[in-house]
Amino acid sequence: MMLLLLTYHLNHSRSIDFIQPYFRIHPNYMTKLHGCIQMVFKEQTLSLHPYKAIYWNELQTLLIADLHLGKIEHFRKKGFAVPQVAAQENWDKLIGLFLLYQPQKVVFLGDLFHSNYNTAWEDFNSLLSTFSHITFTLVQGNHDILDATLYQHSKISVISEYLLPPFLLTHEPLKNEHQTYYNLSGHIHPCVVLEGLGHQKLKLPCFYFGQHQAILPAFGTFTGLATLSPRAQDKVYVIVEDKVLQAK
Repeated sequence: MMLLLLTYHLNHSRSIDFIQPYFRIHPNYMTKLHGCIQMVFKEQTLSLHPYKAIYWNELQTLLIADLHLGKIEHFRKKGFAVPQVAAQENWDKLIGLFLLYQPQKVVFLGDLFHSNYNTAWEDFNSLLSTFSHITFTLVQGNHDILDATLYQHSKISVISEYLLPPFLLTHEPLKNEHQTYYNLSGHIHPCVVLEGLGHQKLKLPCFYFGQHQAILPAFGTFTGLATLSPRAQDKVYVIVEDKVLQAK
């Protein structure tokens, strides 16, 4: 069930025109905060949202990993029958989070855009212009291969890593633990496999918190999953439809 619905239209000038934004409020909206889990971690308050994003309350910052915008357009251009509705879902959820949290900053933890340039990049820049009061930063990932001039003419800053104590934000998880800062990253597209009493198995995307680093789930709808094997001390929060639930 979509908890926050937004109707908008991409017109021929590639700008975003909002048409009567509206909300359908879940009965438990006030108590469950849209299916989120709120946690205090490293003395910071983090809200894990079922749209696969983290809102950092103290810094009013939204953290999102692995959108892979333009991937659906990329595959459709090559003749693959990928439904366009999947791309629309990415935009709806992204805008929904902006309206819900009203962040001061949005940090993309890499793989913002999937591959070579296509029109999805223009749609994204229109989105940045619409939300011009937000500061946007991209921690560059391995898929972020657009020409540097496109980033320079955009309203987004591009960096290799982002230090926001007590966290160090990167695209790929650090291979060696940092001595001072806890690592937040993406890249992996993490999931876990849960097994029921009847030995049925269910693969679910997750937020993974280890001893020295956390890995965010992939935001994009048309992305794969990589199964993790958490250790005893790790914390895992799975996304089940419109809720985030602690798995271990």
